[in-house]
Amino acid sequence: MADEPRNVIVVGGGPAGLTAAIYAARANLEPLVIEGFAAGGQLMTTTDVENYPGFPDGVQGPELMQMFRAQATRFGAEVLTVDATKLDLSRRPFTVWTGEGEHTARAIILSTGASAKWLGIESETRLRGFGVSSCATCDGFFFKDKEMVVVGGGDTAMEEALFLTRMASKVTVVHRRDEFRASQIMAQRVLDNPAIDVRWNAVVDEVLGERAVEGVQVRDVRTDELEVIPAAAMFVAIGHTPNTDLLTGQVALDEAGYVLTDGTRTNVEGVFACGDVQDTVYRQAITAAGSGCEAAIDAERWLEEVAHEATAAAAAV
Repeated sequence: MADEPRNVIVVGGGPAGLTAAIYAARANLEPLVIEGFAAGGQLMTTTDVENYPGFPDGVQGPELMQMFRAQATRFGAEVLTVDATKLDLSRRPFTVWTGEGEHTARAIILSTGASAKWLGIESETRLRGFGVSSCATCDGFFFKDKEMVVVGGGDTAMEEALFLTRMASKVTVVHRRDEFRASQIMAQRVLDNPAIDVRWNAVVDEVLGERAVEGVQVRDVRTDELEVIPAAAMFVAIGHTPNTDLLTGQVALDEAGYVLTDGTRTNVEGVFACGDVQDTVYRQAITAAGSGCEAAIDAERWLEEVAHEATAAAAAV
């Protein structure tokens, strides 16, 4: 049996969802957070976070997420560490199912995030957080004045490579084809930059190093010739996948599967989205948290409008 409708259910427990929960709880909306078994989002696999304001000495990603969670529960948010398995956003109150039952709410905040695409090799997984990363903006600083590798051929890879030239002694871009998929202007900026080398028609076979990245072994896809590129870090920039499997047919998505929003409002009245599930540009913990704040405020104001309209309608009868 479903419980009594909540004011707000937050689906997802990363920086966006937990910030939304903090603001919703402080507004006395008593939110329920269905954080999922992948609670904490991408920060749970990030060792050192040095660009989040308020932590001049840095903070561990999992520790930061635990602080977010503790702050949300302190103000009265209820957190369930279960996965949402199904949603019905076609009528109000909205319904969210988990393995433990169903929950209803007057408003929904979607913050299911996005997942970085990886190469799928063992050494990449083993060294993730120890020189292997999917975010140059987050982690490039740790390898200042050292050689770095970027894997990919789209605009994101170009942006990462150009960004890293500000701190790396050398950047090598590894791309499996003989031309970039990136826009012409971004590709040309990379090709014109003397600090960037390109390995065309190459794929990463192995990341070298036991406890830290020491190099990247690449294979020429035409000749099978192997080459070891010295590097202290490898940044995988082959795209992200929004975690929107549950949302297909529920809210409007773009061609890549991201939730389409106007601010944080989706095309469904009473349903809001924040964080990486709707952000195709920034993908930072701080911007996710900021949009979580916006989503909670938008939801609170929307609930007030609905309540006011209901009161006015009742008085008119």
